[in-house]
Amino acid sequence: MQEKIKEVAERVRELRDILNISLEDMSSYLRISPEKYLRYEKGEEDIPASILYEISHKLGVEMSILLTGEAPRMHYFTVTRKGQGVSVERRKQYKYQNLASNFINKKAEPFIVTVEPKPETSGIQTNSHPGQEFNYILEGSLKLIIKDNEFILEEGDSIYFDSGCEHAMVALGNKPARFLAIIMG
Repeated sequence: MQEKIKEVAERVRELRDILNISLEDMSSYLRISPEKYLRYEKGEEDIPASILYEISHKLGVEMSILLTGEAPRMHYFTVTRKGQGVSVERRKQYKYQNLASNFINKKAEPFIVTVEPKPETSGIQTNSHPGQEFNYILEGSLKLIIKDNEFILEEGDSIYFDSGCEHAMVALGNKPARFLAIIMG
């Protein structure tokens, strides 16, 4: 997995250099410190899918180019068979499966996300990114924290929120939680 992280980071750095986008411009666009962005770009820290989505917008490329190095080819439709989406294992507790990586000019990025349970003693890491997000719970129970609000979402529940707000997700009941996530810029 570490090699994949470095490959994605290298593609991001290379495209940013080609497009003459400064490190400061990119980090400002993402609303993160230049130091944090540089850790992403060096492959020292894994880039969250939501941040990678925003990077792809800034660079003017499909997210799948950053993930796989290949350009999407489908203009009218793309079919993703069960379990066949492009895997994006961004962090230990989160696994993303891109469901439309081969479609050109997407207005949103759909993912199946699996959140693994983590020990009670480990802290909750929040995330934020520009845009909006829709989550529909497929399996398990998920605690979703948005700003100062906590929600327990069960199978069949959904939430739509401003993803610019700090948010975090925790699988409950010592079982993984799976949900459909649609991220819109």
